[in-house]
Amino acid sequence: MIGLGIESTAHTFSCAIMEKNGKKGKILSDVRKIYRPPGGEGIHPREASRHHIENSSSVLSQCLQESKIKINDLDIISYAAGPGLGPCLRVGAVVARSLSSYYKIPIYPVNHAIGHIELGKLLTGAKNPLVLLVSGGHTMILAFLNKQWRVFGETLDITLGQLLDQFGRSIGFASPCGREIENLANTSSTYTTLPYSVKGNDVSFSGLLSATKSVVSNNKADACFSLQETAFAMISETVERALSFTEKKELLIVGGVAANKRLSEMLKDVCKRHGCKFFVTPLKFSGDCGSQICWTGLLENQVKKGASLEKTFVTQSWRLDSVVVNY
Repeated sequence: MIGLGIESTAHTFSCAIMEKNGKKGKILSDVRKIYRPPGGEGIHPREASRHHIENSSSVLSQCLQESKIKINDLDIISYAAGPGLGPCLRVGAVVARSLSSYYKIPIYPVNHAIGHIELGKLLTGAKNPLVLLVSGGHTMILAFLNKQWRVFGETLDITLGQLLDQFGRSIGFASPCGREIENLANTSSTYTTLPYSVKGNDVSFSGLLSATKSVVSNNKADACFSLQETAFAMISETVERALSFTEKKELLIVGGVAANKRLSEMLKDVCKRHGCKFFVTPLKFSGDCGSQICWTGLLENQVKKGASLEKTFVTQSWRLDSVVVNY
């Protein structure tokens, strides 16, 4: 079974081709073009969608060329139907619909967040993990029960990725800012006390963001270090509580912020205390990519036929805990 996945939820337009053989999956190609806004600015949906339109044909062509697969050889096409930025989502959906209609290939709308989880499980070998999904669009602690992902904690305002991006932009970085903040934080060990806000098993980052902006004039590196230490400690506390409650023996981190090494260090310590195996999505595939959409579509193909074009959709706010997962 060979599939094409199209990702276009935010700053990344990506196409990937994967081959599924039983429970095993192989990535044949994964090509991405990322919209880079000017320094200090965030993602503008209209400009990002224009970027996706301009790059979609070349990304698709390169993807097919690298995989050595022809469009006629594809068994299914999957696209990210949400959650995400509306104008960006529509670009990927139009490309997918056009290919599906012209070549008569079954089409599958995929939840972007579930794509992160399914690809993470495939690449790490995690079987039944507690999942920490941390990205620009999500901050959630999740466990699977009765064919749905259940939320054991999430952000009450902005996500961890938004926290890093918004602070990064305030000091002149261009989105996404996580890597620049991590690099700057690694040059400091001076901690400034900042608001620590855990409510039940949920977190709130907006006060932390405002407070860090107010102290950044003292030293940018110290501010980045303090921001990371505080935010990641909040996440670690909620993850540890969720591990105690669910008694899971695996922890899997997925999403763009999974690339942060300091976050992994803190969560490894949590796992040691609970005798829990630690998994993190490989750096190359932690961010948005077509592979996560392709693999999820291939899994859905096991239990249902593709959607008719009339029933394909995009949904900007599509919570993953509303999706029935029966494959």
